[in-house]
Amino acid sequence: MKKKTLLFLITMLLTAIIISGCGSDDKKETTDKKESETSVEEASADAEKEDESEEEIDEAKAEELKEEENNNESSNFAEMISYMEEETEGTAKVLYENDEPQTHEMEGVSVSLDGYTLVELKDFNAMFDIPFNDQTDGAVVIAKYTVENDTDDDAYYMPALYGTFTGAMKSYNNYKDLLPEDEQLPEMLSPSDDYLIKSGESATGYYTYPLGEDHLKDLLDAGILEVEVPAPHSEKGDVNSNFGKEGKFNLSINDDGSEKSESDKSFYQDKATADNMGEKEMLDEKDGIDKSEKLGDIDVTLDGYQFTEFTPNKEEAPRFESFENGIVLLTVKFNIENENSAEIGNNSITSKLTVNNGSQYMLNEGMLLGYRNDDVIDSGDSGELLQVYILDKEQYDKIWKDKSFELEIGPMKDAEAKDISKGKKATFSL
Repeated sequence: MKKKTLLFLITMLLTAIIISGCGSDDKKETTDKKESETSVEEASADAEKEDESEEEIDEAKAEELKEEENNNESSNFAEMISYMEEETEGTAKVLYENDEPQTHEMEGVSVSLDGYTLVELKDFNAMFDIPFNDQTDGAVVIAKYTVENDTDDDAYYMPALYGTFTGAMKSYNNYKDLLPEDEQLPEMLSPSDDYLIKSGESATGYYTYPLGEDHLKDLLDAGILEVEVPAPHSEKGDVNSNFGKEGKFNLSINDDGSEKSESDKSFYQDKATADNMGEKEMLDEKDGIDKSEKLGDIDVTLDGYQFTEFTPNKEEAPRFESFENGIVLLTVKFNIENENSAEIGNNSITSKLTVNNGSQYMLNEGMLLGYRNDDVIDSGDSGELLQVYILDKEQYDKIWKDKSFELEIGPMKDAEAKDISKGKKATFSL
């Protein structure tokens, strides 16, 4: 009996030890698993923090680089201004500056306005007075341009980047004695090198627009200096081998000019807007209409329209003197897809607007379109076409605006004004 009891106690003790051991192993395994999961989570969190940190560093570096570029740009202009001040024996003061780039593309050759500054220059040596309208007080607009040739062939580019403004009596051009010659774009692309810009290369340089004191006042009143961008040529010395389309840069030279430039972006770029002929105020507009008609193998799509109240500036006012009751401009935008074998001449297209439920009509106004004879939509290409109509504001307000407008465009014509749509016209209701 005692022996059996002893054996029973020994068995119970061994069982307790085994169970205790298993429990410890399970706890250890669970603890190890939890520690392992915690380690993975911590490592993942650390990796995320590291990625966020790297992103922040990259953003900071990008901001630093941008700031450094802006500082370099400002520094470069500062160097040019210091040189001009010393060279002319005048006193310089920055009135306005802008480093927002503008770019005009011309079939692989681009011209970029990288930045500009308006600098007052006073009491300079009289030997520099000719480009300043024979005055020794005035100002200089210094602009920095880059011309780049991304085509597979050499090109020829004459940087005749003439500037003008509303009310100006002349065009303004670079005066080479104001800045170091080796920093000026017209010296980099010059007649001595046939204006050559090789395939894959670019040229960056400065350009000056000097104005006398009286002309400076007129420029400040206008608020914007308009710079014409000429097209490049594919053949040396052949001005008829130009390709791409000419363009324009608008250089705001004060806050008023900047506000107007920003406002003008919302309007279709008819000549009234593009040439800064006056002020527009939006009355009614609609975009994305996307109504199409087919004229043979030419698709004409009505994209949108804008009714604007237009107030011409004093220089343009005589052209509108017959509109004594105010002016409303209707500018209509079309998209043209040309599958015809001939090109479409933008300047050759005519259209008719019928108002007052069909009882009155008027033709499109060519003087408010900036198209030239060589502005075309080539065979197989598509392009934009604008049409503009001048409306009497009193009649628009009292009679026309709440009635139907019908627009008839065509026939389509080539650059020589030859009908290529067999007399067919497209009709749209606004």
